[in-house]
Amino acid sequence: MSESRESRPRRFLVCEPRHFAVQYAINPWMNPDRPVDVDLAREQWQELIRVYRAHGHTVDAVEPVPGLPDMVFAANAACVVGGRVFGSLFHAPERRPESLHYDTWFKTAGYTVYRPEAVSEGEGDLVWTGRYVLAGTGFRTTREAHREAQEFLGHPVIGLTLVDPYFYHLDTALFVLDDANVCYYPEAFSPGSREVLRRLFPDAVEATREDAMSWGLNSVSDGRHVFIAPQAEALSARLADHGYVPVPVDLSEFHKAGGGIKCCTQEIR
Repeated sequence: MSESRESRPRRFLVCEPRHFAVQYAINPWMNPDRPVDVDLAREQWQELIRVYRAHGHTVDAVEPVPGLPDMVFAANAACVVGGRVFGSLFHAPERRPESLHYDTWFKTAGYTVYRPEAVSEGEGDLVWTGRYVLAGTGFRTTREAHREAQEFLGHPVIGLTLVDPYFYHLDTALFVLDDANVCYYPEAFSPGSREVLRRLFPDAVEATREDAMSWGLNSVSDGRHVFIAPQAEALSARLADHGYVPVPVDLSEFHKAGGGIKCCTQEIR
């Protein structure tokens, strides 16, 4: 039986895909020989921003930089909780220059930015639940960064091990629905991590591999509306059964780079 859900206005930080391309391969989704339709990518991204604003959310933007094709994936640049900005140190050398430009934006906006010493890829692997941080590791962000995040953010950080290279970031395998619940694909995690998630979220919405491969878990929820890939039809139906309102937004061009709705969306808390 569905329940009534409440949305909460959010503030998002994004980056226009002016220079978006697939020029290298740092995850299984990327193939430099597979062309990206840049005009379509820009249209899809603009639609995402339009939909966010139509649902009452604030959207700020970082200026894109030539030569940084993945800068559009704003979520990877930081994790912001309570006005504290825990920055990024990317695993791939190709992406490391992105951190400077995002740090500059946050500092200009009046925030203090902490630059981690260990590899950490922002909200790609650090997911705020409203009570604590779920922290992914296994492919990108390290456990040392989990410890740094806990010290800086002052909230408990719970480590989760990812085991499937297609779901190399936590935000490709799990997203927060509201302050009490999450949606995730269990098989993306190690057995012990699956057990932790079941204990923490006994009423979680569990997804299938098909849901995950359709980018259904790289979604953004405002507590009621779930901005989700239209390809994830079965998951959308399941979320609707739980009282959430799926809002399909197609970012298929970004899937070619291993990204989707959440990857393009940094939340400023």
